[in-house]
Amino acid sequence: MTQKLTSERFLQMVAKSGIVDAKASDRLEEKVRKKLDGGLPGSPRKLAALYVKEELLTEWHVEKLLAGKYKGFFLGKYKLLGHIGTGGMSSVYLAEHIKMGDKRAIKVLPKSRVNDATYLARFMLEAKAIASLNHPNIVLAYDIDNEDDVHYIVMEYVNGLDLQQLVKRDGAVDPSTAADLIAQAARGLAHAHKKGVIHRDVKPANLLIDVDGVVRLLDMGLALVSATDDESLTVANNENVLGTADYLAPEQALNSHEVDHRADIYGLGCTMYFLLTGKPPFSDGTLAQRIAKHQTEMPTAIRQLRPDCPGELEGICVKMIQKDPRYRYQSAADVAEVLEKFTSKVPKGTKVTAGLGDMPEFDTDESSSISLDDDDSSSRYGDTISAKNDDTLANNRSAIVRKKGLSASDSGRLVDVKPRPDLVGGSFLDLQSESGYRPNSHVGEKQSTPEKVRPVSKSGASDVGIADSQHGSNSKVASSISGRSLGGRSQGIDPLLAVALLIACILVSLFIGFLAGEFFG
Repeated sequence: MTQKLTSERFLQMVAKSGIVDAKASDRLEEKVRKKLDGGLPGSPRKLAALYVKEELLTEWHVEKLLAGKYKGFFLGKYKLLGHIGTGGMSSVYLAEHIKMGDKRAIKVLPKSRVNDATYLARFMLEAKAIASLNHPNIVLAYDIDNEDDVHYIVMEYVNGLDLQQLVKRDGAVDPSTAADLIAQAARGLAHAHKKGVIHRDVKPANLLIDVDGVVRLLDMGLALVSATDDESLTVANNENVLGTADYLAPEQALNSHEVDHRADIYGLGCTMYFLLTGKPPFSDGTLAQRIAKHQTEMPTAIRQLRPDCPGELEGICVKMIQKDPRYRYQSAADVAEVLEKFTSKVPKGTKVTAGLGDMPEFDTDESSSISLDDDDSSSRYGDTISAKNDDTLANNRSAIVRKKGLSASDSGRLVDVKPRPDLVGGSFLDLQSESGYRPNSHVGEKQSTPEKVRPVSKSGASDVGIADSQHGSNSKVASSISGRSLGGRSQGIDPLLAVALLIACILVSLFIGFLAGEFFG
């Protein structure tokens, strides 16, 4: 029989949890009893609210304690403060160093995945990818550790707002600000690429702007460690396609194994399109239809949707999202340079950091799980896709500024993350169950990976200066996509090469005929 939770019982659970310093808890209890003539509030929730007001507990702590959970609030040297994200292969918690008091974000691999060699290997590869990077525009990783069968990565906690939420809150940003934000992200990507790390999931929800207006690149969950490594995060998971459909480079949709750093440039260009217009390049249609459009069409011209956007900036974006990687900017450093040159010539945009909160707000429902809202097309955060048909996608992050605002924070194999009325029995806080993780589950209908789409041939390369004339909706791409550039295997001889060889043969024949005529004549 479940024991009714009283205020006295709540105090006992707080003491058992070890979350609150004993002396601080005693002082608060003494103050309350003095005010209530030696008694306690009739409702344990009212007593809990006093702990929150005194900043001894978080709302997340309270919900767990009131549900009978008082164990499992610590990982190594860290005290967990709240659950701030659930993704395909991990959950993210805000934590505090027990002695130093520093805030950290801790990414935890679910226990059920520990015995899955591919997922544990991918988790370790992600840690390796993050740890190799040290740049002001990239979220840092401090440590990787495990406590029994709980494996986790300790990362820098950044107080801020991701660009998905920024646009949801404020609408499309002004051109100068958009250029500045993307230039900062490009600098972070340039550092990662120099280290041989390809992000492969660049999108608004993975770019965080902090209280100082600095953009920070999040979530290396799909990162590919290239060059000298024998494995990659994709290879380790035996998956052909990983990424987010609304920002997915054409070649990445065909084969994630063979993409290079230019796939990140495409995703960054789509992100700039989103900042300028308030929606992704292709926001309508099914998952398969959107992927197909990324293969064969250019989106509606930015200045058709946003007349005040300078043609130069639109041209930069158009070049970033060319279907053939050869016609994009060839490095993230080039992107940063051209955008910084643009921002130096135009008035500064509006500062976008106003209104950021000091602390994240956590889910306070009974399960602390995150629900998906796929019906709201205006707040779609992107479908993370896998070539495995039994892996549909989803990723979420709890609200950082507002409880109802969700943003993606992790990527990979999709799990079903729905509110659930049940709680795991007992007093132990099971991080896997409490995050709403359900292995081998699906969200909505299964969506099969689309077949390869034959690219439309084009006559020549796009140039930055042609943006003013590109006001057609869904105009076709202007340059051909070779099978090699799409990560596939080319079949047969290139038609242009065949024509060139034929002309060469004709010229050689004429020359030989001329020499023969001179000799015998």
